[in-house]
Amino acid sequence: MRLVLQLVARLLLIVVLCLGAATVWATFDAYRSVDRATAASAQRVAQALQALYWRELLLRSSRAREHLLPVPDWRTLETVKLISPGVCVEFQPAVAFEKPLCGQSEGLGKAPPRWFAAIVPTFLGSHAEVIRPVSPRAASAGTVVATPDGAAAVSLAWEYILNVIDVALLMAAAIALLASLAIAHALAPARTIVTALQRMARGQYRTKLPRFRSMELAMIGSAVGALGNRLEEATEQRAALTRRLIEIRDDERRALARELHDEFGQNLSAILAFANTIETASTKDNSTGIAQDARMISQATHHLMASLRDALKRLRNPLPKELGLEASLVNLVDSWRSQSAARPTIQLDLRGDLTDISGPAATTAYRVAQECLTNALRHGVAREISLRVERRAGEDDALLIRVEDDGGGDAARVAQSAGFGLTGIRERVTAAGGSLSILPARGGLSVAATIPLAA
Repeated sequence: MRLVLQLVARLLLIVVLCLGAATVWATFDAYRSVDRATAASAQRVAQALQALYWRELLLRSSRAREHLLPVPDWRTLETVKLISPGVCVEFQPAVAFEKPLCGQSEGLGKAPPRWFAAIVPTFLGSHAEVIRPVSPRAASAGTVVATPDGAAAVSLAWEYILNVIDVALLMAAAIALLASLAIAHALAPARTIVTALQRMARGQYRTKLPRFRSMELAMIGSAVGALGNRLEEATEQRAALTRRLIEIRDDERRALARELHDEFGQNLSAILAFANTIETASTKDNSTGIAQDARMISQATHHLMASLRDALKRLRNPLPKELGLEASLVNLVDSWRSQSAARPTIQLDLRGDLTDISGPAATTAYRVAQECLTNALRHGVAREISLRVERRAGEDDALLIRVEDDGGGDAARVAQSAGFGLTGIRERVTAAGGSLSILPARGGLSVAATIPLAA
């Protein structure tokens, strides 16, 4: 999952948790607000009755204090205004058949769902009545008892929750949207960094990144730039070392070719001459067995000399330095065609202008074609082999060499092979700054090398 989506998901989870916590707190506060309203109603009614008590005491001083109780006149509209909605107040000792005086409770909030009306009292408990004396200095003046209505309390809590939830949902949506935009904007440079890393993976190490405002992203960008520079330097050093190793190896190949030609070639020629002499002498003396042995020695010597010539062709300086790339490729294909009529068909396809390609690029292209043809002819059962060399002109001036055969083979196993031939051409192509790929083709393998040409 993308980092932006992860952060937004976590943000939404936090918003949901906060919204749930706010809902629980709103429920608790709304439910307990009835207790506060009950206590306040009892206190207000008690104060009003206390004033009534002392007024009666002053006006009717001839009566005993124990008989000075608030008369039914306390049940007035003014007293009702002192009682909060959902609260009932009664005076004790009460007059016979006297009902509590209640605040307005009809239409108080919306009717809550049954599950809410059942859960809230279970977890938050019931409401207790509140008792206040009419006069703290006269216990005989009576008391005021305020009792909350449980159903009204639940309705008030539900109404309060609905009001809070509407605002909370709007705020949560706004916070989530704005925070998501802020997160996306803050992480937008990460895409630039990823693109730079992808270019580095393709070999474009020196990738310049813009300046980032965030200190963390700026540090990451600086580290990526420094890494690209180090990779570029290491790649250049490795390419230089590879080129030097290839030069040394070519020198060794030329030296080995001279040694093989001077030593083995002369000795094989001497053996062949001796075998011919023995065969001639044995024929004159009618020694059939010796003559036959001499002919076998001659045949083995011819075979060794043919193998030696083939090795010398591979070891000596490549033909591109003498004939040019195009002519050397034609000569390479013709040499393979002329060795045996039973060999598979080799098709040569040259495209583009190859006349001005010389130096290490031409040598690398020739070696790649030579090695791929050798592998296809010696290690496969191909009936048809295609060698295609194309010059891609334009901004990305490069040379494409592709060898395909229908001789079967496992591309993955061949690509992981550590054989000297494949390792050699891979080193040559890498040293030239190119790329090598081994993929399955129709009925066989396809080896493709791309060699950039210097401007």
